[in-house]
Amino acid sequence: MKVATPSQMNEIDRRTINEIGIPGVVLMENAAGRVSEEAVKMLGSAAGKKVIVIAGKGNNGGDAFAVARQLGAMGCNVKVYVTARKEDISGDAGINLGILRKIGLEPVELTENSRMEELKNVLPAADLIIDGILGTGLKGEVRDDVKAVINIVNAAQKPVISIDIPSGISGETGQVLGCCIKAVKTVTFALPKLGTLVHPGCEYTGELIVADIGIPSKVIEGMDIKINITDRASIAGMMPRRLENSNKGDYGRVFIITGSPGMTGSGCLAATAALRTGAGLVYLGVPSGLSSIYETQIMECVTIPLEDKNTGSLSRKCLPRIEERMKQMDVLAVGPGLGTGDDIYDIVSGIIETADMPLVVDADALNSLSRDVSALKNLKTQMVITPHPGEMARLCGLSIREVQANRIGVAREFAEKWKVITVLKGSRTVTALPDGTVYINPTGNPGMATAGSGDVLTGIISSLIGQGMAPWQAAVAGAYLHGLAGDNAASVRGEHGLIASDIAKELPYAIKEVLMPYKETAGK
Repeated sequence: MKVATPSQMNEIDRRTINEIGIPGVVLMENAAGRVSEEAVKMLGSAAGKKVIVIAGKGNNGGDAFAVARQLGAMGCNVKVYVTARKEDISGDAGINLGILRKIGLEPVELTENSRMEELKNVLPAADLIIDGILGTGLKGEVRDDVKAVINIVNAAQKPVISIDIPSGISGETGQVLGCCIKAVKTVTFALPKLGTLVHPGCEYTGELIVADIGIPSKVIEGMDIKINITDRASIAGMMPRRLENSNKGDYGRVFIITGSPGMTGSGCLAATAALRTGAGLVYLGVPSGLSSIYETQIMECVTIPLEDKNTGSLSRKCLPRIEERMKQMDVLAVGPGLGTGDDIYDIVSGIIETADMPLVVDADALNSLSRDVSALKNLKTQMVITPHPGEMARLCGLSIREVQANRIGVAREFAEKWKVITVLKGSRTVTALPDGTVYINPTGNPGMATAGSGDVLTGIISSLIGQGMAPWQAAVAGAYLHGLAGDNAASVRGEHGLIASDIAKELPYAIKEVLMPYKETAGK
């Protein structure tokens, strides 16, 4: 599903109103209808329920006025407050304010301290609060008087439905602009807004409902929107199928270059994940002195001992053998538990220069690459990188704080500059493509912040590429399946005790869960 920025949504509204001819007040009425539906769902029934509606002066406030009218007609006991002078409200919002006043629902202006005290006193008895104070176009910090209203609402600890976006959140960045409403549910219109999907905005959004308000699909399709939120249906459509008349060779040969003293677990996790995701054959290129460890840990893999000069770490002398074996493979992953040093840099840069099959580069391979990122100029195939924020910071010459403050921008800039598919891991993993397209992943949980979790992701993506998925699809689907498997594992074990192997074990069930709706539909 596409994700809109405030400016893109404004343009969608403009085209719908001016070019298609649907009046803004009609869209406002439709929006209010969807919010009212969600409100009644939360309330259980409308009759006699006490609802406090707080509106601003813009279109968000206009939506709120219409919601107040509709809930009142359904039988709710509605009280309306407004954070502006009523005489300053115009346009479609003014139309709905006028209707509200004519039916006897006179909003109370929150322009005096006595009215603030009144609000503070009525909220404890409310069954629900509707937040229509500020919309997605907020740019500067919230005004002091509006901050006071927001603080009163949050202090009441009553359920809040926000209209389009929690008031105080930047629709562009997700940043809190001074203070913001803490909603239990946000009803947004036509498309999700970027600020509700990224941190910290997503932490205040609650359940996000994307409501259809009658904007024609033609208008949305005519927009050049590059940011997307991944959903289960799109992943199901990407996934490779298993055919009756097939063999292991049909499901990919995955080659994983891994291993150094104390880090053998990384390669084992990546290999296990590749197998659990459906790879037909997995080969582990490992230091010869450590090969017996891998052979006893993972019975389903083929181990390829590589030159390590009796150190347990790969020597640059192994590169010719890697290059020879690459010719037989469908995808090569390099990095998990690899170690660093001059030899490792030479191996990684050599693979980048010579490979003609897709690459997945992670962990220590990225750390080595950060010594001289210009090695990517020699790349002649498609490559997926899977950095965590620290690795991304080293690759870009930034601080982790700078990366985290602009995750989409940093990932997109690197992908476009170096022509690599960039999977920036973390909460709401960002996958950026070289053409500027971005996918935000909604799955995953804090329990996945554990050693080896990234190695599992490397194995998943490599496996999907090996099975024939385009590398960008494998990156997007891999992040989704990784998070879903982690969510399923956490639902059974909890987040605190989650370990990477738990995620790998859940992968077959996550894939089954994603494909089940597809199989049911396909069979009809």
